[in-house]
Amino acid sequence: MERPIQDSPERFTGDDDDSAVSDCESVASGGHVSERHIRKTDGADMNLIRTRFVCGLSTQGLKADVVSIQRNPCSSVMAQARIQSFQIFARAVAKLRGGNANVKHVWYGASSKEEIDDIIQHGFGHAHSNGLRFSPNDSPLESVKSSVVDKDGLRHLLLCRVILGKMEVVAADSEQCRSSSEEYDSGVDSFSSPKEYIVWSNRINTHVLPEYVLSFKLASNKGHEKVGVGGQSMRPSSPWMPFTVLISVLSKMLPPSDIVFIAKFHKEYREKKITRHELTQKVRLIVGDKLLVSVIKSFRAKKMLASFKQTGGQPAAWMDNCPYIQ
Repeated sequence: MERPIQDSPERFTGDDDDSAVSDCESVASGGHVSERHIRKTDGADMNLIRTRFVCGLSTQGLKADVVSIQRNPCSSVMAQARIQSFQIFARAVAKLRGGNANVKHVWYGASSKEEIDDIIQHGFGHAHSNGLRFSPNDSPLESVKSSVVDKDGLRHLLLCRVILGKMEVVAADSEQCRSSSEEYDSGVDSFSSPKEYIVWSNRINTHVLPEYVLSFKLASNKGHEKVGVGGQSMRPSSPWMPFTVLISVLSKMLPPSDIVFIAKFHKEYREKKITRHELTQKVRLIVGDKLLVSVIKSFRAKKMLASFKQTGGQPAAWMDNCPYIQ
């Protein structure tokens, strides 16, 4: 007999290997993320989510200021249907995988506030050809990299329940778009130290259940990035440096996994899937303002020097007109 939808949702446990199915309630109709559509969760849940999130970023040298945590109230008929579908598939996967559906809490980095609104109202119904990427509950960095600062200086993440079942390792630069065989249900970048889980596109509507929206501001303990208000944050751009050259230079300074993300975001920009502003924000978060400004300054200085040598200009005059020469 099917377990009925409960009137009140299960509490957030924060367990990494929590295979219980949550009964999150869904959003009613239309509009933006607001108190009418997402109710604030209770204090115990809020503290647990905030602590796990802040600690997960602090290990990476990032300081997060959590502004709000809201729970998807799941009140519409269609949202309740999505919950029921999630429960049915969780039981089905558990039956296939020896009793363990491998349901976890994971983070999803939204590219905009509008994307959050759309997901809350309609679920993950839009196209993701290579599947959805999520970060582990206790290691949200990769999802934070995918988030974008809105006009209020906030970033937004979704905390979701996902059915992972049996996972297979998928390389960061892989073009894989579905399970390699019926033996597997989802992907992961590493079994020993996972930073990213993958739910394939054909399972997005049944294996992902958004439960919480977390809004936050970010500042780096290491000084790599400082996202502030009132125009205090640095705003580097790269009008003087071709993006392909920037990637080439950064590839000598950053881990390969970071370069894969930068190249991916650049591809999305060229395909007009994200705006230039979104691309810049994502690159700033990965690289850090200090290094990004340094690389651009260095490139600009070299270009100016080459121009000076070609034209035979006067050194003093050239240096006076170059804003990057100290």
